[in-house]
Amino acid sequence: MQRSWALAKSSWAVLKSEKGLLWLPVLSFIFSAIVVGVFALAVWATLGKDTGLNGKEEYSANVVTYVLGFCTYIGVAFVQTYFLAALCAGANERLQGRDTTIGTALAVANTRLHRILPWAVLSATVSVIIQAIEERFGFLGRIIAGLIGAAWNVVTFLTVPIIVFEDLGPLAALKRSGHLLKQTWGENLMAQIGLGVVALVAFLPGVVVIGLGIAAGDVLVTVPLVAVGAALLAVAASIVSALSGIYRTALYRYAIDGQVPEAFASTDMQHAFGARKGGGSGFGSGSGGGFAGSSN
Repeated sequence: MQRSWALAKSSWAVLKSEKGLLWLPVLSFIFSAIVVGVFALAVWATLGKDTGLNGKEEYSANVVTYVLGFCTYIGVAFVQTYFLAALCAGANERLQGRDTTIGTALAVANTRLHRILPWAVLSATVSVIIQAIEERFGFLGRIIAGLIGAAWNVVTFLTVPIIVFEDLGPLAALKRSGHLLKQTWGENLMAQIGLGVVALVAFLPGVVVIGLGIAAGDVLVTVPLVAVGAALLAVAASIVSALSGIYRTALYRYAIDGQVPEAFASTDMQHAFGARKGGGSGFGSGSGGGFAGSSN
């Protein structure tokens, strides 16, 4: 946990040196909200309306409704993956000592659209399956879905950097990410736990302010406090997302280069992310950090 905290601080130092990267999670949130809003209206328009036996209007879904619902998952996954890809590209430039801009980072993501869309479809499909398990099997389903979701997050931690820097398709990138996980599974898991702790600390002020607002019981007090709390949560979410993108890019850089990025030189990264004993390095088969033309 101490190493994870040190790595989070190094990620924060990178973010402070390139504050523009913080806008990418903000843009991701905004466009995700737009996608959800547009598809929500489309889904609502496809619902059938009948009058029930109790005289109240009832809405029923049809095939088009479910198709549009699935498209919502794909749209959100695409937006989030696109901006995460841009964040990884920008973070990579900074980690290698070069200046970058939002435009440059987005330009790199644009060159990977043919990889991002298939990955969004795969990611959305997994999300739908996990949600179906959660809803179908009650309490047990929620436990199973939580475990599957956690495992998926660990296995796919390096997938987006792999897509960006190695130009691999979704299945090949997933396999490659799993290969790197075999080398650093314990360290990878601990890194994500560390990020979870950082997120908890970052979200706490916003949650406290919202709680105080609700507890006040006075609209004139509740509304401003809830608004402030929501703003704090939005800022915290953007920062944590940016740190996560920098974090996984640094891990990817170390995994394929075997060299600790200069921004993380003060951390014990070699022990936090190094190969397990007897496992070999296993990191020589990837791209060296440019934008390779591998196909899958």
